[in-house]
Parts: sequence; C-alpha cells; structure tokens
Amino acid sequence: MSVSNPTLITFVIYIAAMVLIGLMAYRSTNNLSDYILGGRSLGSVVTALSAGASDMSGWLLMGLPGAIYMSGLSESWIAIGLIIGAYLNWLFVAGRLRVQTEHNGDALTLPDYFASRFEDKSGLLRIISAVVILVFFTIYCASGIVAGARLFESTFGMSYETALWAGAAATIAYTFVGGFLAVSWTDTVQATLMIFALLLTPIIVLLATGGIDTTFLAIEAQDPSNFDMLKNTTFIGIISLMGWGLGYFGQPHILARFMAADSVKSIANARRISMTWMILCLGGTVAVGFFGIAYFSANPDLAAPVTENHERVFIELAKILFNPWVAGVLLSAILAAVMSTLSCQLLVCSSALTEDFYKTFLRKSASQVELVWVGRAMVLLVALIAIALAANPSNRVLGLVSYAWAGFGAAFGPVVLISVIWKDMTRNGALAGILVGAITVIVWKHFELLGLYEIIPGFIFASLAIYIVSKLGTPTHGMLQRFAAAEADFRLNK
Repeated sequence: MSVSNPTLITFVIYIAAMVLIGLMAYRSTNNLSDYILGGRSLGSVVTALSAGASDMSGWLLMGLPGAIYMSGLSESWIAIGLIIGAYLNWLFVAGRLRVQTEHNGDALTLPDYFASRFEDKSGLLRIISAVVILVFFTIYCASGIVAGARLFESTFGMSYETALWAGAAATIAYTFVGGFLAVSWTDTVQATLMIFALLLTPIIVLLATGGIDTTFLAIEAQDPSNFDMLKNTTFIGIISLMGWGLGYFGQPHILARFMAADSVKSIANARRISMTWMILCLGGTVAVGFFGIAYFSANPDLAAPVTENHERVFIELAKILFNPWVAGVLLSAILAAVMSTLSCQLLVCSSALTEDFYKTFLRKSASQVELVWVGRAMVLLVALIAIALAANPSNRVLGLVSYAWAGFGAAFGPVVLISVIWKDMTRNGALAGILVGAITVIVWKHFELLGLYEIIPGFIFASLAIYIVSKLGTPTHGMLQRFAAAEADFRLNK
C-alpha cells in the first residue's frame, strides 16, 4: 500500500456504511416497483441529490479536472452546457414525465413508458429502446469501473486488474441487495460528500499556492492562454462542448429520479436544490483543475503522476495537501461519484432486462419476489460484462462517458422531451426518433464528421424524424386522452 492506514480505514468505513444502507433498503423492498423505482416515494431533497449524484460520475472528480489542468478554462464550456441542459431538463421534463409515466400504465422504466404512451402492441418500441439502454449503459458502466479502478490503483498502489474488482465490488453489493432505495439513499450521502470535497479542496490548494493573486500569476506564468476561454477552440469546438447539455433529456438513470418523486409538487423544490448543488460542484471541479496548474508548476517534483495521467490531479492534490484521515474522506468522494452513477446504471440495465424482456416476453405471470431476484441477477450479469469492457488499462474515463452520453442523449432525448410536450407524437415517430438518433451517433462517431460532437447531429436528426414521421400518422383517441389528463394533472399540481 502506498499510503498510510488512515486512508484505507476511511475507505473501508465508507464502503461499509454504503452496504449497511443497502441492507436497510432491502427491508423496504417488497416488489419490483420498490426495487426499480422505490415505490415512487422520494421526497424533494433525495430526488434532487440523487439526480445530481447519479449524473455526476467519476468524470466530475477525474475527467473534467484533468481536462481543465491540461487545457485551462477553455474546457469549462462543457460545465456551462451541462448547467443549462440540466436546468431545462428539470423545467420541461421532470414534472411532466412524473405524471405521464403514472397516467401511462404506471410505467416503471423508459421502454415501459414508451410502449404505454404510444400503445405499441408489437413490442418493437419496447425491445429497441431496451437494447439501446443495454448497449450504451454497458459502455457507461465500464467508464465508472475504470474510474473506480484508477482511484484504487493510485491510492493503494494496486495493480489495475486488482483495482478493477475492488472498485466494482462495493457498488455491486449494495445495488444487488437494496435496489432503487439503496441507490437513492446512498446517492444522497454521496452527493453531500462530493460537494464537501469540491468546495474544500480548491480552497486548500489556493492557500498552499499563496492565495488567489499568487495562484493566478503562477497559472499565467505557466501559460497565459490558460485564462483564455477561446484557447485552441473553434465555433464547432465550443458548440460540441456546450452540446453535452442536450444529453440530459435522454439519460435513463436521471429520468428515473423524476419518475420516482413522491409527487409533482416535490419537483420545483428539488430543481432548486439540485441546480444549486450542481453549480457549486462544477465550479469546484473547474477550480481544482485550474488551481492544480499553479500547484504542480510550483512543485514539479510532485507532478510525475499527474503528468503521466492528468485525470489524477484531484487524487494527487488530496493525498499531498491533507492529513491522511481527511484525504481518505476526500478520496472517498471520488468513490462516491463513481458508485452513485454506476449503481444507477446497473439498476437501469437490470430494470430493462427484468421488466422489458423477462416479465414482458418470458414470464408474464412471474411473482414479485421472482422478479426482484431476477433483477438482482441481472445486476450481476451487467456488472461482469462492464468489468470485462473496462479491462483495458488505457481506457480514459471522459472518452467512454462522452460516447454513452451522446448515445442516450440522441436516441432518447428528443423522444422523451417531445413525448411530454406534444400530444400529436405517434408510435412510429418515437420509433424513428430512437433509431435515427442512435444510428447517427454511431455513424458520426465512426467517421468523426466535421469534428462535431455526435450528440448534436443525433439530437437534431432524431427530432426531425419524430416530427416528420408523426405528421404522416395520427395518434389514437386513447393516446390523446391520456396525454390531456396527464398535462391537466401536471398543471394543477406543479
């Protein structure tokens, strides 16, 4: 082990606490609705922090600070885009999706919602959307496992292979046992830990580098263009970074938090809490990477691990600047970010396999107990596949996340957004949107056309496909009735 025991002890206590929460949630999990959506019982605080923590994975404390450390403030466009996208998602989708899923067969998953909302008797819409979830989320899960492995590798001097299993084990344990409630309750703890780490660390780095003036002079001396928001950027580059915000409309693990809120009335308060948390966390992340430039230029003898892999900047600052006990708490925040997102993703994949394949096509008469245990088995299956994908040590966290984020944003984003605000959307329109969005992302990524982030053409083409194909048909009377009832419910209670 490369660090003293206090850090290890802190990690063990933290992991034990998360597993204990999982065991507590186990006692409140009686049926598939409890396991997948927590019985739609989340209050505004848990909804807000769980949505934030499930969104901000290991890239928040590793990928983004590393990008800022390498390139300066020009990489912060991504944070601006995310804040705008998240706010619009809370404003236009959160409350409406909560009531639409309830009015459309009390849907537990996105494929379930699509099938009910558009009266898809063929099962095609359900199958295709569930396949999209499984493909892109398995890649996303792999990114979380890579981030966890990097943390254990650099903190405890483990080999990458050992760190891979160590980082994944705890998350799998509490997700397997406690399901959605365990994931949401632990997310709340993890979100608190993350904001603590991201507010404290930049302050201590500033103090270590001699205050804000000295720090800024050191950053400028290293490279004056670090302050330039337009450094090495093009119009397409900025649009690509801002385009990350479009992804929010289609992320199943975030949308599940809206679906699980106890009522529409909780959404407005949850939005305020979640956006405050998010802005503070992203500000802290940018500050860690930016101030890290000054610290490591003043201490080049300590910079080797960060030079080798810039995604370690937060880890190294925590280890160098803090007492081992405090460092253990701060490094646990990375584990919290990884675990909170990975657990949500595992659960959404498990939900898709259990609700949208097993229950719908294989065992329509399955008991609730059987479905919960099938859900648990699916958590293990998806986790093992993600671990296999993450086995390559050269993987970079932000690269894996960007592909999966674009896949969901383009395939589901337009479908979810338009389905809750436009009554005339049809089943064929939804099908066209999912297929066009997913295919555009895959093709655009492969050919790297125009240097534009694939989510943007994917989102635009999917939206056009939904509109054009929907105009070629008409929604049924039942679809229009349910939409109108849900919209009236939303307006009455928002």
